[in-house]
Amino acid sequence: MEVDNNVSAYLQAQQRQAPPAVAQHFAEFEGLYERKVWHQLTKAVEAFINIPEAAPYRVGVYNEFVRDWQKHMNKVKLVLFALAAARQLDSIPEAAAFMEKIAEEVNQPDSQEAYALAVLESAHFKLLLNDLDSTREALEKCQGMIESFAQVDPVIHASFYRVCADYYKAKAAYGQYYKNALLLLACIDVQELGIADRVQRAYDLAIAALLSDTIYNFGDLLSHPITEALKGTDNEWMLALLLAFNAGDIGKFEGLVGHLQAQPMLKQSVPFLQQKIRLMALIESMFRRQGTGARSLPFGAVSAETKLPVGEIEHLVMKALSLGLIRGSIDQVDQQITVQWVQPRHLGKEQIQNLVDRLAQWESRVRDTAQRMSTTAPELFA
Repeated sequence: MEVDNNVSAYLQAQQRQAPPAVAQHFAEFEGLYERKVWHQLTKAVEAFINIPEAAPYRVGVYNEFVRDWQKHMNKVKLVLFALAAARQLDSIPEAAAFMEKIAEEVNQPDSQEAYALAVLESAHFKLLLNDLDSTREALEKCQGMIESFAQVDPVIHASFYRVCADYYKAKAAYGQYYKNALLLLACIDVQELGIADRVQRAYDLAIAALLSDTIYNFGDLLSHPITEALKGTDNEWMLALLLAFNAGDIGKFEGLVGHLQAQPMLKQSVPFLQQKIRLMALIESMFRRQGTGARSLPFGAVSAETKLPVGEIEHLVMKALSLGLIRGSIDQVDQQITVQWVQPRHLGKEQIQNLVDRLAQWESRVRDTAQRMSTTAPELFA
């Protein structure tokens, strides 16, 4: 392949016009392009488009430079370069159409991963236009494609989970959003996200965890470094609220209720949150008693810990049973709850200390039992 004079003219023009820090990248591009070292050139362009200073040049780099030698590069990288350009376009409809065209170009037997990525990113722009139906169709299509691939580039998984999460956020499907948003975070380096992005994702995950009617274990979120982003912000109280729910601490929840008034989604869900914190208090109460031999609990004890009238305890326990949070039975006559299993918990420092204390008590009981047996039946220890 001969060096394209138009490409060389473009690169040289950018070297003259761009600030020195940017111009040096174009000089590097020209040298690599003339030597036809496509892999190194791909890496150089990738490094360039990911710096903030490259933003005004991304469309030009793609249209005037990358397209000239695109047949020599990895097609997933090509789609990522096109995506960087699409994000700089003047309108979202233009960006969606641009990515649709890229998808058609890479829809070849040997570049189906790139095709899936382009379809997903086109769908993401359509989601921004509130075209939920097209987004859902694209997700269903790409899910089948991804499952058929022998190996999948992490960037494709990340794109899939990001579009899924944003789709379910738009649908207010909290449980599905929570699942896909956490899967997204497993595919990326959280520290590479901007601070504002980290705070927003932590906030959205906290909202989803609180408002989902299927999530009663916040362990995956509380153990993830994304929650650190809330510290030092106006939304730091959200982290305290998550910890209160995780511990089933109704007192702490009530102390934070004032913050809910400023958050419309939480404000309108206060009755649901009150029921949820009581369920969490019930689970925590049962969990603390696991291993102590106290598997039966009177309604009165549950009433004291959940701050509900005794007459409402049966309904609360039935709700916990139906959600699979506990397994056991209710004795309506004696007003007793018998529990065989409790949903595993994410333990905070206080809960871990409680567990340590219980283990110490168990060890002491075992030691006392052994001592009594050695005294009353010494032949067993001979």
